[in-house]
Amino acid sequence: MSSTLPERAVRALESHDAFERDGDAFAVTTTRFDGRVTAEPTDGWPLHYRLEVRAPTLQAATADEVGEALVEGWFDTYELRLEDAPKAVRADLDLEEQRVVAEGDDAVAVFGFEEGNADRAPDVVKAIAEYVEGTYMEGIVPGYEYVPPVSEMLSQARQSGGDGDGGGPMPL
Repeated sequence: MSSTLPERAVRALESHDAFERDGDAFAVTTTRFDGRVTAEPTDGWPLHYRLEVRAPTLQAATADEVGEALVEGWFDTYELRLEDAPKAVRADLDLEEQRVVAEGDDAVAVFGFEEGNADRAPDVVKAIAEYVEGTYMEGIVPGYEYVPPVSEMLSQARQSGGDGDGGGPMPL
């Protein structure tokens, strides 16, 4: 990716309340996970956007030791669930790139797409980043002690669900 973002992408991302400039990218500010988007020109009018969302692997999110079979099954399921990310966008979205890779303690989801309307692109990126976070939280495995930021996200979900006493069910 180029270190110089196209001006129309910069303008659109800077004017959107869900993004903050972060060097040669923009950070997604509406999720707890590290989401960053870059943009670069293509041979035509559309720009190519690339979103990367870093979330902790199951083992990195827990204080407990997790069995290898569960770790692998969790990762495979997370990857499969993220294939539906384009459904989070209210219009057709063709992903040119979509993958989830393990990098150390991170499960890194990468999405690449072209968009001709620079003003629409921030909403697309935001929807996908939030879908990744929601999908991650749906995949929480009960019975483990989670560490930040996942433990904080679970606490917030419990407090905002049900009757407000913090006793609502844990998301699955």
